[in-house]
Amino acid sequence: MKQAFVFLATGFEEIEALGTVDILRRGGIRVTTVSIMGEPKVMGAHNIPVIADFVFEEADFSAADALILPGGIPGSNHLNTCTRLKELIMEKYKEDILLGAICAGPMVLGGLGLLKGRKATCFPNFEPTMIGAIPTYTGVEQDGNIITCKGPGFVFEFGVAILKALRDEEIAYEVAAALQYDL
Repeated sequence: MKQAFVFLATGFEEIEALGTVDILRRGGIRVTTVSIMGEPKVMGAHNIPVIADFVFEEADFSAADALILPGGIPGSNHLNTCTRLKELIMEKYKEDILLGAICAGPMVLGGLGLLKGRKATCFPNFEPTMIGAIPTYTGVEQDGNIITCKGPGFVFEFGVAILKALRDEEIAYEVAAALQYDL
């Protein structure tokens, strides 16, 4: 079974994180939520508390097939200043695993130089944080092993794109159909 990790920080966009988790789990992906805040309870941008499966220090990322960064402010800023997370992203990027980022989340990948020369999308006005990227302004963009998303309105498309990359197109279509989401 494929393994994905979704990282949570105070001020994350709940729909982006939990919508993605839901879609991936429906598609048979083992998804683990990870708090970078030092405690399992993380408050979302709209004051919805979420209990992460693990805090960063306790998680085992050795079997990771995907790392996913939800957006939200200040959530994305917290992700962007987390040295341990950025080291993990660089380590896993070298292993060619899937990296996903939605809304303001692509700023982390841009700051690490991982979007240089790649097509990518993000929440409007965050394009300068995608350093070296070729902004497409589309809802979801995949370039190689990186999938970026414009924002919460595209969470279904984002989750299905990740599912397609981790499993296959047929399973992605089955999940989309069950959700009544038209691809």
